[in-house]
Amino acid sequence: MRLRTPLALLGAAVLVLAGPPLLSSGDDSESGTQIPGLRFMVPNTPGGGYDITARTAAKNAEDAGITHNIEVFNLPGAGGTVGLSRLVSEHGNGKLAMSMGLGVVGAVRSNHAPKTLADTTPIARLTEEQDVVVVGKDSPYKTIDELIDAWKQDPGKIPVGGGSSPGGPDHLAPMLMAQAAGIQPKSVNYIPFDGGGELLASILGNKVGFGVSGVGEYLDQIKAGELRVLAVTGPERVDDLEDAPTLKESGYDVNFTNWRGIVAPPGLSEAQRNKLTRLFEELHDSPEWKKSMDQNGWDDAFLTGEEFGDFLDAQDERVVSVLKELGL
Repeated sequence: MRLRTPLALLGAAVLVLAGPPLLSSGDDSESGTQIPGLRFMVPNTPGGGYDITARTAAKNAEDAGITHNIEVFNLPGAGGTVGLSRLVSEHGNGKLAMSMGLGVVGAVRSNHAPKTLADTTPIARLTEEQDVVVVGKDSPYKTIDELIDAWKQDPGKIPVGGGSSPGGPDHLAPMLMAQAAGIQPKSVNYIPFDGGGELLASILGNKVGFGVSGVGEYLDQIKAGELRVLAVTGPERVDDLEDAPTLKESGYDVNFTNWRGIVAPPGLSEAQRNKLTRLFEELHDSPEWKKSMDQNGWDDAFLTGEEFGDFLDAQDERVVSVLKELGL
């Protein structure tokens, strides 16, 4: 069938010329990573591990040109379960993602939260890191053995602070440490804070005997001499903290690491889920993210999709098992 007018012919030519760019580029392209209006929720206060992870990921993604103008906002409360409930309520919203980790897994259990991570769309596990056992620069404890010896004498009189609810990493790590030192976990005076930012002020003010939190959260304060690190909880020493021994080499049989990742609301279309996943795949491969991981002492633990979902299920079982083992 012939086109009947020169105007129709011109219109057809415009469509041919305009067609390829519309299909291969732009914010709405299913194969791209641009998500206009993308927001990262942080389910605890500023300065904690989830906050640092989200803001670092947002900046790196923008610097690498993966997407633009990501908004990062904090919605703290109940160890991350307030934010989790909000996320689950945003059914089908492909422009919202939440920074989270083992702390949220534990908080769901300890707070008997009505919504769980099984109600979310798993996107990616990003990092793994060790916890650090830290005290303020004016603390009387210079070594991990000095701290443990004093802790053994009267566990209740030396409060330990952590940036997660019971069942989270900053709670589980000192409980395992207590068990390895011959201290009954039930006798430990654990004080939870809503993120590492809140915990920091209490450590610096000597309101807790010691604190446990992620390496990346306190690396700057340790380097500045505001905090003294007595030990790390993982299998080997941390590059930037070579003088800090592992708990295991100090004689306490503990090998514990934390992790952080990203989940999205339920009810996403396959295209929405794939686009978010692809964004974090490109972030993971970017030199900007690799540099940030090195600077923050994070280890690569990248995992996406169903494998990350299976990992979340296993982590929930792990928390329940450890709490039972510790009698908590």
